[in-house]
Amino acid sequence: MRQPGDSGRPAAVMGILNVTPDSFSDGGTYERPEEALKGAREMADAGADLIDVGGESTRPGADEVSLGDELDRIIPVIQAVVSQIRVPVSIDTSKPDVMMAAVEAGAGMINDVQALRSSGAIEAAAACRVPVCLMHMQGRPRTMQVAPKYDDVVEDVYRFLSERIEAAVAGGMRETDLIIDPGFGFGKTLEQNLRLMKHLGRFRALGLPILVGVSRKSMIGQVLDRPVDDRLYGSLALAALAVEAGASIIRVHDVGPTADVVRMLAAVRAAQ
Repeated sequence: MRQPGDSGRPAAVMGILNVTPDSFSDGGTYERPEEALKGAREMADAGADLIDVGGESTRPGADEVSLGDELDRIIPVIQAVVSQIRVPVSIDTSKPDVMMAAVEAGAGMINDVQALRSSGAIEAAAACRVPVCLMHMQGRPRTMQVAPKYDDVVEDVYRFLSERIEAAVAGGMRETDLIIDPGFGFGKTLEQNLRLMKHLGRFRALGLPILVGVSRKSMIGQVLDRPVDDRLYGSLALAALAVEAGASIIRVHDVGPTADVVRMLAAVRAAQ
């Protein structure tokens, strides 16, 4: 797996490949394996360093998906992508059985919005021996946006991630395999999301790579009054801010424009 800084970039670009009917932005776009493979190839050609495959929507109000349905959605896609495209694949899931099956199918990373809090998740992730992203989320997808509350959103999220790092290491994971994600939009109000972005650099003190996913999210729509499919510029602005604050991975729908942003940032940094 390429690391941030390779290819002249200060951060890796992770393309979002949701093989779901109900994701907030691209639900239904990649439901069939051939559509997903075509989308993955387009992301790779546009400059993706990683492709994040998800079979269960985590948008606010989303219904849960059965284990069997999630496996049926993601395994054929992962197998097709890893056999035909030279870009590492991440699996976006919180289910231990899906983690193990996805890694066996060729996934090289686990991206868990529950930060390995599901029963057996730490053990499964430790057995997989691949990098794992631990994300903060207050509540569950169905209810997470119902009046989220914090004493101090930055410090509360920081404390949560610190505790999950400790739990993962105690459960057999290598700290060098861990990545953290503050979880923009997952149980946060607009003001809380903006505060997290403003103070994103605080999370560098945890000593791990930071993943940021703000692509097309409602915080952009609220600030700019734009529908989901008209949030590219807001997404790019936040991506640039995140990279400058120390983010190592930017998770996005619009791979090509984001790759251009991080390449320009790299060029400026490299200037004498």
